[in-house]
Amino acid sequence: MTPPNPPLLRSLGKLARGLSALFWGLPATLLICAETARADWLKPLGFLPAVAVNALLVYGLWQMADFQKQERPWRHALDRAQMLAVILLGLCPFIYWHNRVPEQDFFAGAVWVMELAGVVFLFNLNLVLTRLGAMLPDETLRHETRQFTALNRWLLVALLFFSIAFICLMQLGQPTSRLGIALIWLSRFSDLLLIFFMLLPLAMTMALIWKTKEVILDAVFGSRQ
Repeated sequence: MTPPNPPLLRSLGKLARGLSALFWGLPATLLICAETARADWLKPLGFLPAVAVNALLVYGLWQMADFQKQERPWRHALDRAQMLAVILLGLCPFIYWHNRVPEQDFFAGAVWVMELAGVVFLFNLNLVLTRLGAMLPDETLRHETRQFTALNRWLLVALLFFSIAFICLMQLGQPTSRLGIALIWLSRFSDLLLIFFMLLPLAMTMALIWKTKEVILDAVFGSRQ
């Protein structure tokens, strides 16, 4: 029987906790931020719910930081994801303020920046899962992670492209033209459309996170048998 490696087991345990925090934090962040932007029932709590769920993402990535510190591609991908998670944490109060003062252009711009940062964060999180899967001793997980994270990244790039094109058309379209009227209607539902087109890559990312955590737990408890 191979003797246990306490530092490795501790880092794997923290890695599993970090993945669990990401698994629950991703859908909670999407739901709470959307409700904070549109609903009234969260108003008594202010921006605290949005801060709490975004802080869960930061915590999850921080827990993962002790694993394989010497692997540069893994560390670079994780550091980028951590930086974007901190940006999301700093911008999330603007969702509440924009809900309270929707006519303030600065708040609206901050919300747009946060939405853009959220798409880029999910893109980088898929890179983190790719690097992590390459270090774990499971060929099936490695193949699935490489395949589905590539698909997720293409979907997110397409979402970014169409979002930028939509913003450019909003600046060029005339309010009296058919294009301008259509863009005005699209702008009213832009947040809902963004959420809808993020659901597929979000769901696949959550599935990969769950499977990766299961592989890690099997490795931790299997090493003690």
